[in-house]
Amino acid sequence: MPVWFAKSRAISHHLNRKVGFMGILHHKFWTSSCSRHPSSLSSIVIPAGIHEDHPTPHVFPFNSSITTRFSLRRFKSTKAASQLEQLYSTDDDDHDTSQALDFPGGKVTYIPEMRFLSESNGKRVPCYRVLDDNGEIIRGSDYEQLSEEFAVKIYSNMVSLQMMDTVFYEAQRQGRISFYLTSTGEEAINIASAAALSTDDIILPQYREPGILLWRGFTIQEFANQCFGNKDDYGKGRQMPIHYGSKKHNFVTVSSPIATQLPQAVGIAYSLKMDKKDSCVVTYTGDGGTSEGDFHAALNFAAVTEAPVVFICRNNGWAISTHISEQFRSDGIVVRGRAYGIRSIRVDGNDALAVYSAIHAAREMAISMQRPVLVEALSYRAGHHSTSDDSTKYRPVDEIDYWKKERNPVNRFRKWVERNGWWSEEKESELRSSIKKQLLQVIQVAEKTEKPPLKYLFSDVYDIPPPNLCEQEKQLRETIYAHPQDYPSDVPL
Repeated sequence: MPVWFAKSRAISHHLNRKVGFMGILHHKFWTSSCSRHPSSLSSIVIPAGIHEDHPTPHVFPFNSSITTRFSLRRFKSTKAASQLEQLYSTDDDDHDTSQALDFPGGKVTYIPEMRFLSESNGKRVPCYRVLDDNGEIIRGSDYEQLSEEFAVKIYSNMVSLQMMDTVFYEAQRQGRISFYLTSTGEEAINIASAAALSTDDIILPQYREPGILLWRGFTIQEFANQCFGNKDDYGKGRQMPIHYGSKKHNFVTVSSPIATQLPQAVGIAYSLKMDKKDSCVVTYTGDGGTSEGDFHAALNFAAVTEAPVVFICRNNGWAISTHISEQFRSDGIVVRGRAYGIRSIRVDGNDALAVYSAIHAAREMAISMQRPVLVEALSYRAGHHSTSDDSTKYRPVDEIDYWKKERNPVNRFRKWVERNGWWSEEKESELRSSIKKQLLQVIQVAEKTEKPPLKYLFSDVYDIPPPNLCEQEKQLRETIYAHPQDYPSDVPL
């Protein structure tokens, strides 16, 4: 294995220099790697603009026998490792290959020079993008085509999420709910990634992904019920607002502790693999979550078990008030995938078409090749971290305004939809008016709906409640009866 890792790094760097990262990920490449005719050649058109060394499209031939070996997930013996070492021997490897350590995973060649691996490759990993800031397709872009109906649905959901965040945030400021957290500036990551998945795929979110639920059919009324913690809330009022969950929609309930969902996602993905399911697990985290040990444990766990899981990191520059420059010295998150043997890509998180295409490809890899994939989506948290935060205390207001106006993902995608003749100002006005009316209505309904009974504070953990829990419930009821003025009157006892 050490030999393979050393060689694969050189191979990946060489291919990246020649064809660009997206050329390696191109669907035709992976299809050719499964060819039954080793002698055949597969030609891949590498789009313009993918790599700075190639401004115009060109064709790069791949020998199928080479790509078949290149796409091997794991070597079962040192013989396989030896074959690959011979196949990928380069001219600069002039050391004596007969002098090698037969180490578990494959032979490790000795060299007389003392070589330290560089802390970086010198250049930053490029970012995959399809739409420019004006919503125009970048010439030669490689992306998944969208129908009018599908594109309009994506845009409508992005607007719905944007408006839901605005209204619910204001409701918190009015004291009607206790807490809220928006996805402002990250609507494309939410909706476009959801659109690229199957409803059978299991989602383990962080807390800034309500758009996945929205896309899957979770109603605005259901969102409101959870935030207001009424009796129709599926969590029975026991969770903070925005801690959504839905078994119906394969959306595991949000958990406040950072990054705990990541190793759990790998375990679920491994179970799907064992059951031979045609689906995968998709889990989300922010850049701050990658500083947790669970992130590293999850990536290594996923790589070793070859679990069909897609890790999506929303790198929005800030972990609450901690800037990414104070979190790590690596080139973002994408480079960490290679360290654990995981295929990775960096994508413009404010480009809905790029996000959709990247997640679509990542999902296909995870399922067809039974392996993990890491996606780093570069974006910006245009809102405060939550209603408990004032981000103007640690970042410039003009920086926030720039991202809200100039790099707004909703506006960018709208320009593209309009340019295709699928949208108009009249449709925009009708949509926003309808959503606003619906939001005001669901808030009124959720606010007036009765709270869950007191007994739910003590249920759903034990089949038979232990004596200490029964005693706690008894003491609470006695205290409420003795001091009714100190407790909310709308909670049924």
